[in-house]
Amino acid sequence: MTLNTKASSLFISAAALAAVAMAAIATPGAAADAPHIERQQWTFDGPMGQLDRAQLQRGFQVYQNVCSACHGLSRLSWRNLVQPGGPEFPEEAIKELAKSWPNKITDGPNDAGEMFERDALLSDRILGPYKNENAARAAQNGAYPLDLSLIARARNPEYHGSALGHAPHMLRDILTAYQAGGPDYIFGLLTGYKDVPSYVREANGHLKPVGPEGAAGKKVEQCVSVQHGEDGQPDVCTPLADGLNYNAAFPGHQIAMPPILGDGAVTYAKGADGNPVVPETLDQHARDVTAFLEWAADPHLNQRKATGWQALLFLLVTTVLLFLGKKRIWSRIEH
Repeated sequence: MTLNTKASSLFISAAALAAVAMAAIATPGAAADAPHIERQQWTFDGPMGQLDRAQLQRGFQVYQNVCSACHGLSRLSWRNLVQPGGPEFPEEAIKELAKSWPNKITDGPNDAGEMFERDALLSDRILGPYKNENAARAAQNGAYPLDLSLIARARNPEYHGSALGHAPHMLRDILTAYQAGGPDYIFGLLTGYKDVPSYVREANGHLKPVGPEGAAGKKVEQCVSVQHGEDGQPDVCTPLADGLNYNAAFPGHQIAMPPILGDGAVTYAKGADGNPVVPETLDQHARDVTAFLEWAADPHLNQRKATGWQALLFLLVTTVLLFLGKKRIWSRIEH
């Protein structure tokens, strides 16, 4: 390698390090307005976590009464609701529910060569209300209600720290077996509907946040986001678009889906004292349906984790036996 080549390599390496350092400094400021998703406590998170059957049953109840009006679960079959590790509903109850489900199954052709519709069986998928994407968009003013089968894996909170802090952040998640990014996002979204933030414009053109009551004598501007002006320019307010809703957890804070959950949205089973077994609140509804969607994305979560611990125990016992066997065999050989 010539001297010029070495110098070029050193220059490229220095430039790369400088870029990383600048990213480490610039990233926090660039992500200042990005949604922050709080981490929640889940029964299924971590290496020992398991799904709670009662919560899954309540979560399906929330899905059935609220979410199924727009969203399907096309990667799940009705029989999955009966199998161990899930909600484990009685088989006869699910048969009747599938039969009465408003979204019928297109089957055929029959003897006349025509397609026909029939009631769902345990082997059929849990379909949404729309026949195709175009029909869904037409009914939702252009918005497409996603299938929720894998939503707990398709969504995840973004990392907004510095570039240098990304590796320790990932290492912490690995060591704690953190796998609840999708559920955290879903819960944050369902509970993230707020009033659009209010601002008043100061004499220098900057927007100052104020409470919903505003400020006396000043015009209030409602902005989903604010872009700070540079070189003395006034701040730019982005208003909420027509037909959209403000959500603090959604990127861009504008979402077509309306706030579908609230206190008392779903009536839960009553306990012996006549009161609901869990509070019928927005927080509880969101937690229950999120847990159900986590199971929908990973129906074998309980079995997978149990099998993993069994495999680790097997490997541990095998390692001990091999070590003892090695000591016994080689102890007969004189040094």
